[in-house]
Amino acid sequence: MAALVKPGAQGDETRGRDQDLQRLKEKLHEQLINGVDFAVLRSVDEKVLREELRRGAAELCSAHLGLISQSERTRLVDELVDEALGLGPLEPLMHDPTISDILINGPKCVYVERRGQLESTSVEFRDNDHLVQIVQRIAGKVGRRLDESSPMVDARLQDGSRLNAVIQPLALDGALVSIRRFAARPFTPEDLIARKAASPQMMEFMAACVKSRLNILISGGTGSGKSTLLNTLSSFIPSTERIATIEDAAELRLQQPHVARMETRPPNLEGKGEVTSRDLLKNALRMRPDRIVVGECRGEEAFDMLQAMNTGHEGGMSTIHANETRDALTRLEMLVGMAAPELPMWFIHRQIASAIHVVVQVARLPSGERKILQISEVTGIHGDTISMHDLFQYRTGESGDDSGGFEACGIQPNCLARLREKKITLSPGLFEKSRHASNRLDFVRGL
Repeated sequence: MAALVKPGAQGDETRGRDQDLQRLKEKLHEQLINGVDFAVLRSVDEKVLREELRRGAAELCSAHLGLISQSERTRLVDELVDEALGLGPLEPLMHDPTISDILINGPKCVYVERRGQLESTSVEFRDNDHLVQIVQRIAGKVGRRLDESSPMVDARLQDGSRLNAVIQPLALDGALVSIRRFAARPFTPEDLIARKAASPQMMEFMAACVKSRLNILISGGTGSGKSTLLNTLSSFIPSTERIATIEDAAELRLQQPHVARMETRPPNLEGKGEVTSRDLLKNALRMRPDRIVVGECRGEEAFDMLQAMNTGHEGGMSTIHANETRDALTRLEMLVGMAAPELPMWFIHRQIASAIHVVVQVARLPSGERKILQISEVTGIHGDTISMHDLFQYRTGESGDDSGGFEACGIQPNCLARLREKKITLSPGLFEKSRHASNRLDFVRGL
């Protein structure tokens, strides 16, 4: 009998079956949406609404019992509810804890990142309009627009994940969507040490810097773990302090009870109503913060951040895009120069050297692992340049692979005197030049 089946016939039958199910799904979805009273959606709890929609979807599917199997019916009900309330085809990916990024290049091309490596998926959208509708639903929930007049959007999901989308006419081959997901539980210092992202000695020193109210700048590339490290270091801020956070898309999840969270706002359709990071930073100075945390320094707010750090608001933290710690200060110079082009460079250098105490460089290695590569201290001005020295670093293995290790550079930091003033003591030999064991947790116990 097998010889009577033409090659590819079974595959054609499967594709035909999938197409029939897709058409049925579209029909049932339209019927389900038409039966929903959207005027009462805001007053109904989401769990109750989801259960009601599931019951309605099951009733619609029961009218087609002769066409679909029980397993297909269950899948259809789940997909119909996800289409009505959730993220449609993205829902299974959003529930997968191993996925850190979802990257969509049009309706038929969806990639994910697992453990630092990109993988293709079988997830597809019906068409580009279907994909855009999903993204518009996400953006609408946080008051953001996405249409031809505003074809780019940054938004956040309910679980804290960050979404960026670009649609036509800017995106040529369909909507481009990137979703940066975050762990359900914020990373702890012990987590970073266990994952070999930092050594216990590095973490002990950074914890002391945060507690002594030194100003810290975290630099690195896209997806290198800057925000994760910033969130982890913020856990060392005493719970008695008032913290003001400023972000483009709210990502930080500080555990302290007294946190004033602020988020920028893009202009409306008429080009009005924009609130920038610089606006929020200026306003934060009037809110009596003990510390100011800027999610990312990427524009003119850099000037105001340095001014705040130099006028009594110590213990600030921020991130910046750069390839190494010295490049981070060079980029900071550029950002300050954009905000205040009339200032001479020697004055900008003095402002930076006075404000920034420690720069931490993070990176994502070819293996997908994220590590702290450098911890450098700013020591002052020497001639026309800002002086720095490395305190800790990560060295790759002899073969050039990722089998390297952390080590201290053998330099005593200038900030030790300040740590002593704050009655913070460090482990003996912390800065002696030696290779660190990356799995000892005793250094962070009691921090």
